[in-house]
Amino acid sequence: MKTSLDPRHKKRQIIIQDLYKIDFHKQRVGKRTKDVIAQKNIVDDYIKKAAKQFPVNKINKVDLAILRLAVFELMIEKKEPPKVIIDEAIELAKEFGGETSPSFINGTLGSILSYEKSSGF
Repeated sequence: MKTSLDPRHKKRQIIIQDLYKIDFHKQRVGKRTKDVIAQKNIVDDYIKKAAKQFPVNKINKVDLAILRLAVFELMIEKKEPPKVIIDEAIELAKEFGGETSPSFINGTLGSILSYEKSSGF
């Protein structure tokens, strides 16, 4: 497991914070955050299909920020193995989210991977 001092973890923490804050007011954000925001419609479509019982506008904002980054990394960027991305998303959910956040994040990302492998989105 990565430590909280891992530079990649620190970068993801900043992106999650930016994605969370941008939902409430406009402000400056980093390049990777802008990349995620630029693909928000595509990313949100994955989330909608994987978590049908939870409309995107009803998902906890922290969980949504974590999901958006993870889905972006999994389905668009594809630079790291899925297991690494999911593990990191779960760690971020433990750090920033609520009690049920880690299992919700894990389940949603697992569904996205399952659908993508079996039938494609």
